[in-house]
Amino acid sequence: MAGRTFTYEVQRTSGADPATLFDLLSDGSRWSEWAKPIVPTSSLITKGDPEPGGVGAIRKVGLGPLGLREQTVAHEQDKLHGYVLLTPSPMRDYRGDVQLSPRADGGTDITWSGSFTERLPGTGALTARLLRAMIASLAGKLARAAERL
Repeated sequence: MAGRTFTYEVQRTSGADPATLFDLLSDGSRWSEWAKPIVPTSSLITKGDPEPGGVGAIRKVGLGPLGLREQTVAHEQDKLHGYVLLTPSPMRDYRGDVQLSPRADGGTDITWSGSFTERLPGTGALTARLLRAMIASLAGKLARAAERL
């Protein structure tokens, strides 16, 4: 039996401009600067086009064998960062997208969405809840870190 597909969406607002947010988000080596303790270490394994974090870039976030490898699949400067999970996990076909939209009154709206198919039937709902909570925290950390720059 094929697993079900699940989605999530998290919205945050930052006082920072889209370019500042995008620079932090798209450079995989910088995630540990703003995403601790969720992401204690981060590195860029492969540069993308454009460098460093464009399409094809592979980042590793997390420690040792527990680290995740993610590849950039969408890169629209200061607007969109899309990625897929390369590391085997309880999810299949995971994709995340972070949309950055400038606000008329200054700052940026952040919409971080994603989808995946459960690998083991019956595990998707819990995985989606945990993932949404983690992404909500990451989106908030990204917003605050960009405001400090």
